[in-house]
Amino acid sequence: MYLTAPGSDAVAESAPCARLKHEGRAYVVCSAEAGRDGLRLFWKDPSGQAYGGFGPVNAELGKRGETLAFAMNAGMYQKDLSPVGLHVEAGRELRKANTRPGPGNFHMKPNGVFYVGPKGAGVLETGRYLATKPAADYATQSGPMLVIDGRIHPKIRATGESEKVRNGVGVAGAKTMFAISEEAVTFHEFASLFRDRLGCRNALFLDGSISSLHAPGLGRSDWLMPIGPIVGVVKKAQ
Repeated sequence: MYLTAPGSDAVAESAPCARLKHEGRAYVVCSAEAGRDGLRLFWKDPSGQAYGGFGPVNAELGKRGETLAFAMNAGMYQKDLSPVGLHVEAGRELRKANTRPGPGNFHMKPNGVFYVGPKGAGVLETGRYLATKPAADYATQSGPMLVIDGRIHPKIRATGESEKVRNGVGVAGAKTMFAISEEAVTFHEFASLFRDRLGCRNALFLDGSISSLHAPGLGRSDWLMPIGPIVGVVKKAQ
């Protein structure tokens, strides 16, 4: 897949992140392939403390000769930086799925789960994920779903006016597509990016306002405030 950066030719798929415009809005999109690229989730360091940001994750990875190719905040989290919903790392379920009703975006049903397993990556509605139980080495729950089987979430309206910086994830074939807006966008604008530009039949909102990106290839590593779970691609340090 190729991502078009403003003012340049197409960026080859070997470049993990690129800037692009969709319907007049600016985004950064990073792509990865489960099974080929080291897609992982991070919450706590070996001492049991939440990482809280990209720097501490990179410091821990550096002890093993690894580094983050790119990363962003994953599912929503509590004040203590713990996940609001399902969180799986290295095949261990560290937090169970949250199916309770409640306020806010996380509980805007259907919400969903992004997972990475032996058969690749996927995005599923939470209920479907729990019913089918796909093998998952890593998984994070958030909400709402942005795109469900090729359709934008029924509660996301084209007339919606709430604009925020947002980040999310979708799957298009073998590719996992992570996106973050570089300006405030509506839910509908963000969902249409995944469906109409990135070709994702299923996509999940990760968070908004505090959305952060680590993309060394773009000279960017955000620090707004401590963040909870982090999703990223790991590579050997050079």
